[in-house]
Amino acid sequence: MSLIYFLMGKSASGKDELAKRLLSDKELDLKPVVLYTTRPKREGEKDGREYNFINEKERLRLKEQGRVIEERVYHTVSGDWYYLTVADEKLSADTPDDFFVINTLEAFVRYREYFGADRVIPLYVEVSPDIRKQRALEREKRQENPNIKEVERRFKADNEDFSEDKLAAAGIVKRFSNDGKIEECFGELKAEIMSY
Repeated sequence: MSLIYFLMGKSASGKDELAKRLLSDKELDLKPVVLYTTRPKREGEKDGREYNFINEKERLRLKEQGRVIEERVYHTVSGDWYYLTVADEKLSADTPDDFFVINTLEAFVRYREYFGADRVIPLYVEVSPDIRKQRALEREKRQENPNIKEVERRFKADNEDFSEDKLAAAGIVKRFSNDGKIEECFGELKAEIMSY
């Protein structure tokens, strides 16, 4: 049975860099879960690589078929854009491939409800608040138009989204610290994945 390794954590915890390393590790040979979206394709994007691009009619059809695992909507000036995970043929339990996805704690709970706890493996990365804040501020200051208020908003939202109560309710017990060198956290995550 193929497994889905589910990486999650608060903002500025290093998830994107860890994901790059895990997905490029030939020994792990993980396949990325490609989300679906109704937003228009941007220049340079390829259907099936960054996202599976669908229209609203296709999204509704997938929901009617019971294949939408989780979805989020963003109300933009161009209309509502949906991002969703779809149980497609690539995520079949019969495939020899193991999968990898970064998403939210709420999405993790939905994946487990849909696929079963034995198939979805949590990889929760945490960083101490002081280090996270320092990393987030440094990253934001490198932007053309830094928005420190947005950093503060994300920190507050993260504390609610990843509260100890919610982590416990989702069954998150094991945690991977990324306070030190990223190679150490990567090594622990890789060892965890290899243990399955």
